[in-house]
Amino acid sequence: MTTTHPAAVTLPTHRGCPFDPPQEYERLRTHDPVARLAFPDGKTGWLLTRHEDVRALLADPRFSSDRLRASSPVRRIPFRPDEVEPRSGMLLSLDPPDHTHYRRMLTRYFTVRRMRALAPRIEHITAEHLDAMERSGPPVDLVQAFALPIPSLVICELLGVPYADRGMFQRWTKTLLSLNVPEGTALAARDALHDYMLALVADKRAHPDDGLLSELIAGEGPEGELNDREASGIGRLLLVAGHETTANMLALGTFALLTHPDQLRALREHPEHIDRAIEELLRYLTIVQFGTVRVALEDVEIDGHHIRAGETVLASLPAANRDPEHFERPEELDLTRPPSQHVAFGHGIHQCLGQQLARVEMEVALPALLRRFPTLRLAVPPEQVPMRHDMAIYGVHALPLTWDV
Repeated sequence: MTTTHPAAVTLPTHRGCPFDPPQEYERLRTHDPVARLAFPDGKTGWLLTRHEDVRALLADPRFSSDRLRASSPVRRIPFRPDEVEPRSGMLLSLDPPDHTHYRRMLTRYFTVRRMRALAPRIEHITAEHLDAMERSGPPVDLVQAFALPIPSLVICELLGVPYADRGMFQRWTKTLLSLNVPEGTALAARDALHDYMLALVADKRAHPDDGLLSELIAGEGPEGELNDREASGIGRLLLVAGHETTANMLALGTFALLTHPDQLRALREHPEHIDRAIEELLRYLTIVQFGTVRVALEDVEIDGHHIRAGETVLASLPAANRDPEHFERPEELDLTRPPSQHVAFGHGIHQCLGQQLARVEMEVALPALLRRFPTLRLAVPPEQVPMRHDMAIYGVHALPLTWDV
């Protein structure tokens, strides 16, 4: 029997606390966990807010990740009608077998062992930026001085992207993730990034180096060689995701610790627990603030609700990571929390490919920052920190910090 449900809701967006998802998710999770959702394009789909339902959806092969079929909960950049192979290499929008092909090709480059091997280089990059902060003296904006440049340099070195180009790709990324820019501006940024990566791929074919892009183009693995559009699509995805997400976790995580002095003190006293602390920060903050969409390939029942083929379902990752049915005292930041199957990196076949790199970067950079500046604190009242409410990836636009000299 199909369960009745209230009228369609709009996506909750108002945050009462900078670290908490909108409070409306709590009501929905309790009273309407499979809720009808009104999308900005005028279509109606569904919103899932329970941890169990979100994980089940993201692992269900009856749902597609094809974003061309899906409604978007926020502004989306349209594809031009005359585009050729608009999704080549773009794993996030592909289903098996195409997704399986690309994922198998890339997985061996992002194993735990390979990412752990990068730790000494990440430690060196981190120390250089801490030295620069110390030389400049307080106050500093942690985003520009530390959180953004470290993952940007790491992903550039990993891929073989010139770090001198960071100003361009950081600007394009910010435009693409903004919810407020005009459609034409977003399209221009996307096209610029597309053209940049195509040109870089062509250069790697002519002048290969030891970066990941050159390895993928050479096609040394069993999956074979990539064409230029495939390599460009993969390169764009890894470049954007590889610096933007970790940068926001470093800055927002620092902000959270500085406003939770008991947790900051616990981490300073027990730095050996950094891996557990990072997992808790990932769960508590969940920077993919609107979740992820899937499209039903056939009629499906979810908790008694009839999802029709073609309907879009939004899985709220922030709501799932605050589900009291799965997490004890989920509204509390507790760096001693045991491993908890959070969904900050998603779940299923599309779980974040670079999650191990993000973990290593955070486990290196965050403790180093706290060690170097034991009196680190906010340089402005917490309410004056500019939050990224207007971006698809949550965090802070800037984090003014100071310390005793």
